Amino acid sequence: MSNTTNQQWGGRFSEATDEFVARFTASVDFDQRLYRQDIQGSIAHAKMLTKVGVLTAEECEAIIKGLGEIQADIESGQFEWSVALEDVHMNIEAALTKKIGITGKKLHTGRSRNDQVATDIRLYMRDEVDFILTEIARLQQGLLELSERNADTIMPGFTHLQTAQPVTFGHHLLAWFEMLSRDYERFVDCRKRINIMPLGAAALAGTTYPIDRTYTADLLSFSAPANNSLDAVSDRDFGIEFCAASSLLLMHLTRMSEELVLWTSSQFNFINLPDRFCTGSSIMPQKKNPDVPELVRGKSGRVYGHLMSLLTLMKSQPLAYNKDNQEDKEPLFDTVDTVRGCLRAFADMVPAIEARKEEMREAARRGFSTATDLADYLVRAGVAFRDAHEIVGLSVAYGIKTNKDLSDMTLEELQQFSDQIQEDVFEVLTLEGSVSARNHIGGTAPDQVRAAVVRGRELLARRG
Repeated sequence: MSNTTNQQWGGRFSEATDEFVARFTASVDFDQRLYRQDIQGSIAHAKMLTKVGVLTAEECEAIIKGLGEIQADIESGQFEWSVALEDVHMNIEAALTKKIGITGKKLHTGRSRNDQVATDIRLYMRDEVDFILTEIARLQQGLLELSERNADTIMPGFTHLQTAQPVTFGHHLLAWFEMLSRDYERFVDCRKRINIMPLGAAALAGTTYPIDRTYTADLLSFSAPANNSLDAVSDRDFGIEFCAASSLLLMHLTRMSEELVLWTSSQFNFINLPDRFCTGSSIMPQKKNPDVPELVRGKSGRVYGHLMSLLTLMKSQPLAYNKDNQEDKEPLFDTVDTVRGCLRAFADMVPAIEARKEEMREAARRGFSTATDLADYLVRAGVAFRDAHEIVGLSVAYGIKTNKDLSDMTLEELQQFSDQIQEDVFEVLTLEGSVSARNHIGGTAPDQVRAAVVRGRELLARRG
């Protein structure tokens, strides 16, 4: 049995908290990450209490000065965190009281740890979303650079991982850009719901003190104070939404990762990843492993799991605050760390990718990727599409038998399947002709890739 009880709340208790229970219920080991936001919120709260006459100007000044010194102690490693004080809030408040005396005890007037922690988490998540948005934009910038360099690089486009039609590598990369644009928008939208201030809701019902919540919200750059005190302290849907947006982002990064892993294999040999993003084998000296995309692909499971964890955490919780909600922080913190790491890895790596242009082109040439172009040619010559489909199918079967691509066949060989085929057919059977023919917004033509890169840069510029 512990010999002490938390003096911040222990007046009602007749025996000390069990040592195991104290450790089991404490959160300071992980929520100390919120110290900046906790101090930021406390300074705003002190200024508001001064504005409404609860604190004097001298008391406010002492509180702000003391909190600044505590932050300096934390950041220099001089601050001693105590499990007995449970969490980041009590540790900082106790240190403040020790530093400035009874005035430190007045800081908690008109608030509770319930609205305090909800405010701290929102401040923290807002900062992290802003950083994530910056990293998504950096990755998108890298994709635009790589796309522009490869606007004319021809590769096979795939469906079912089978060669379908030729596309440009730049066009393929721009598909990734579009995925990330939607991810960016989701985080922007998520931030709107994060940016609501719970402070002033107190434990659950509000406070009898004449607080000015709008003033506090303005000081902390929140868009507005929360409308309902019960909801403000008890829901974590903004954290769940963040994990949902993060899961979608990681899903997109796994798709990119899978393609990078495939493309670096000797079976594809489409790209080269710089050595600094790869590792070797302890037993096979020839190996160059694409560990960065493989690890990003694997880390998606952590984020998906955290989303399910938070959904389960909130399931069936009665109003208002419950101790269950202490379990929200570790999944959120790990999601933040995982997303930050994955985005940094990709944003650093993508601009350094080198396309093996000849290998890509040869792969596109081998797979009858211009078969659809031949069908379109026949339709333009007056052949019904279903008949054109059959003619091309017979042509492909002949090519498989003779080991010839459509573009390698003679006019006479092609005409045995349809007399509608003329000399000009070779203009559409070349890979360059195929990609250039798709010259419309969203198409794979090199000119359209370059135009899309311009639009992408304009988008990034508008975001600021």
